[in-house]
Amino acid sequence: MKKREKLAIIQKWYPKAITTIDSVNKIIDFVEWELDLEPKQVMLADSICSDDVNSIQYPVRTQEFLGPFKMGGLDGFPFTGLTGMGAFASHVPDEGAVFIYYGPHIGVTKDGKLGEIHRSGQNKNSGCCGAAKGALGKLIDNQITAGHITELDYQMNTIEQILYQEKERVLSSPTPIFEATEVIYEAIDKRIGELIEKTQYKCKYVILLGAILINSDGDMGSFTEIRRFEVIDLSTNEHHNYLNRLD
Repeated sequence: MKKREKLAIIQKWYPKAITTIDSVNKIIDFVEWELDLEPKQVMLADSICSDDVNSIQYPVRTQEFLGPFKMGGLDGFPFTGLTGMGAFASHVPDEGAVFIYYGPHIGVTKDGKLGEIHRSGQNKNSGCCGAAKGALGKLIDNQITAGHITELDYQMNTIEQILYQEKERVLSSPTPIFEATEVIYEAIDKRIGELIEKTQYKCKYVILLGAILINSDGDMGSFTEIRRFEVIDLSTNEHHNYLNRLD
């Protein structure tokens, strides 16, 4: 299947999606041309779901960066918290940058079904993100209690609480799994901002890329709809929006 045919399927749900490989290529070009840095001067941290499909579909070219430092747990929420952010901030080259790639993921099959993918070796589709679908199912069935977070299933309970706080918005949507993913993205974006605000960096830049990561069947690959592309110049604390550079 040609790239344009794959994009046509994904873009029915995410009109601004591009292949994840193309997104990485654009970012590396930006780092080299706009920031005048080499990828090996950039420490990558990602806050994406720990689902194995994300490792399988992780673009090889990201290996040109240092890292990655893994911040994300279920559906990409940055569960390593302030300690994790501080840890990788201390690993970055002094004259370099930190690059934080974050967001939830969702599946789109090659026949356009949202919230599922066909995984290698399986006879049937399976949920993607499974945690988001599970939390949504409990939300629909009124099985989530406000404030209920346990030690045994802390990450899943946190995802449940994120959706519970936006229960009416999610359940009134014509496509609840789509809206649930939007809600989770907003929660991750907010938490990343809080962690950055409380972290000291000794490098030149903080690069932020917030996105919806879209997985698909094994022969389709993955796609990215970028929602935020921002550079913080740490010498001036100025925030620069470069989202249009990735169009």
